[in-house]
Amino acid sequence: MLVVVAGIAVLSCADRAQAQEEIGISRGSTPDPVALENLDGETVDLADYFGKRPVLLEFWATWCENCEALQPQMDAAYEQFGDRMDFFAVAVGVGQSPRTIRRHLRRHPVPYPLLFDKSGAAVRAFMTPATSYVVILDADGKVAYTGIGAQQDVGVAIERVLEMAGQ
Repeated sequence: MLVVVAGIAVLSCADRAQAQEEIGISRGSTPDPVALENLDGETVDLADYFGKRPVLLEFWATWCENCEALQPQMDAAYEQFGDRMDFFAVAVGVGQSPRTIRRHLRRHPVPYPLLFDKSGAAVRAFMTPATSYVVILDADGKVAYTGIGAQQDVGVAIERVLEMAGQ
């Protein structure tokens, strides 16, 4: 696990602004759902969401500049599509704690649920290469999109996934 966590810290600091069509977990695969905690310490089992309607996961950190640059796009996507799919920010367990995340969110709120991946379970399940990594699962719970960096077009990716679902 240390290698994966260290890799996230190193890659997220590099300039990873280019969006990529497929990175991390393979498109078409069905990830193992994981249970994470919200900032109140309550367990949120992602299995309760996978396979019902599309789900977007953004792997995120308070110190991630690409995440900060991507946030306006994520806010707009949630505003436009939040009634048709589930959104989650997954805070990686590198260099942050629920306390530091809460403090950050007071100044920079995120409109959808934020889950804390302190053990790296979600990072491993989704083969997360860095922060600002976005995974969209279709209504069947299969990976339909992966991208990384502030330049990815999340809205277009969501539209494609919703079109495939007939929404």
